[in-house]
Amino acid sequence: NFIQNKSENILTLTFEELKEHFFELKHIMLTIKNWSKTEYYIDEKEKPLFHVTPETGWMNDPNGFSVYQGKVHLFYQFYPYKTEWGPMHWGHQVTEDLLKWEAYPVAMAPDQDYDHIGCFSGSAVEADGKHVLLYTGVSQKDGKEIQNQCIAIGDGKTYEKWQDNPVIKGDIMPEKFDRKDFRDPKIWKKNGRYYCVVGNRYEENCGQIVLFSSADYKNWRYEKVLLRNDGKNGDMLECPDYLEVDGYPVIICSPQNMHAQKYEFHNGHNSIYIIGDAEKEISDFAWEKKRNLDYGLDFYAPQTTELPDGRRIMVAWMKSWDARVMTKGQKWQGMMTLPRELKIKDGKIWQSPVRELEKYKKNPTIYTEQKISGQMSLDGINGRVIDMTVEPTNVEGREFKVDVAHNEEYTTTFTYYPEKHQIEIDRTYSGVNADVVCVRKIEIAEKHHAPKLHFIMDRYSVELFINDGEQTASVVIPTPLEANEIIFTSDEAATVNIEKYEITFN
Repeated sequence: NFIQNKSENILTLTFEELKEHFFELKHIMLTIKNWSKTEYYIDEKEKPLFHVTPETGWMNDPNGFSVYQGKVHLFYQFYPYKTEWGPMHWGHQVTEDLLKWEAYPVAMAPDQDYDHIGCFSGSAVEADGKHVLLYTGVSQKDGKEIQNQCIAIGDGKTYEKWQDNPVIKGDIMPEKFDRKDFRDPKIWKKNGRYYCVVGNRYEENCGQIVLFSSADYKNWRYEKVLLRNDGKNGDMLECPDYLEVDGYPVIICSPQNMHAQKYEFHNGHNSIYIIGDAEKEISDFAWEKKRNLDYGLDFYAPQTTELPDGRRIMVAWMKSWDARVMTKGQKWQGMMTLPRELKIKDGKIWQSPVRELEKYKKNPTIYTEQKISGQMSLDGINGRVIDMTVEPTNVEGREFKVDVAHNEEYTTTFTYYPEKHQIEIDRTYSGVNADVVCVRKIEIAEKHHAPKLHFIMDRYSVELFINDGEQTASVVIPTPLEANEIIFTSDEAATVNIEKYEITFN
């Protein structure tokens, strides 16, 4: 854009013009340098069918999840030149049904003095008929990294950074609030005023979520701390999201370096939620009310948006920072979860696959009161892009297993232990060839009957919805696609109902 707008021939630029636009030109040269190093074409069959993945390179946190001009926009942290984290760009994809996604041009690159290290995570809102992106610009001054909040304004496809960026500097916060760890703004509008929450660090091991407000999304003031970590719940609170579900205020965040508490918060970098006080204009939140958002191995940095029909939808990065699960030589890295509808029931968030998935479910195979004894496969129950519900009605033994993405070499196992009221996930033999966590145990919230297990599979992932979404577990598997068997095993007699559909866009 700089070259097109300023000059048709870059050789005619003066030294002052070159100096003024140093970071833009640096990004252009980086692009040219890396162009020959990356194969940009990836066969769509090498990717999930309906989970958002990068066009090439690396993806992490979802950003700017929002509705603009009747379409749902999802941006994400993106490094297009390698399948590893690098100077962060904002990738951009758009959908009309939350399942079929179209790639748009990259929305932002780190090309200004206030964001030349990276355009870190943020959010979006429609304002004055425009699409406004609020993000963290990362720069360096006197050898120290600085994080501030910036905006870019666009028409849903192209975006320009605001001339007076940054719009929220760390200097407007109290003195002890850190200026380096100050990132991931989530913006929303309520009663004619804009608000945003930002993750921040108060002391070395003390993260917090701070609140700002604005009349025009460009001029902000500091309000207060909504939630402060006492050091017992990890440290930095990344990717905060303030939302309302069924009339209740909720804060979502992703604490880093969190200690496990028996069967809770096992991933180190976790994602949690806290339900607040519905009587307050902007609620405060209490740590003792925290709950896990997902019990799997790969789930981080969730972000939500509200659809025009009132549904609150959440999507998350289906990966963990310390786990490189996908295979060597793969041309893309990172994917998003299936978008999920959120409801509050019995004081907890329940999650379900977006209802739009129903129209893509084809070719049902149904078994009613099927007897399982020993190890069995069933006609028509297989595949890697499927929707499958397994509902045990009677389990007499000590364990009941469902193996998916299975053949003689590979398998991923979900085991139900009736006496322990537990489900165990084991991807040890899924094709993982790095030193990453492969086993996770889940204590079932509902202990009065056998759990209803709803599996959504999309080539390289399994998302499990337990008891209609009271608990969920997200798991990435690098298994070759030819491993597509599903095996049921019971050490004694078990009776189950099974309902399986293929998911296809044809």
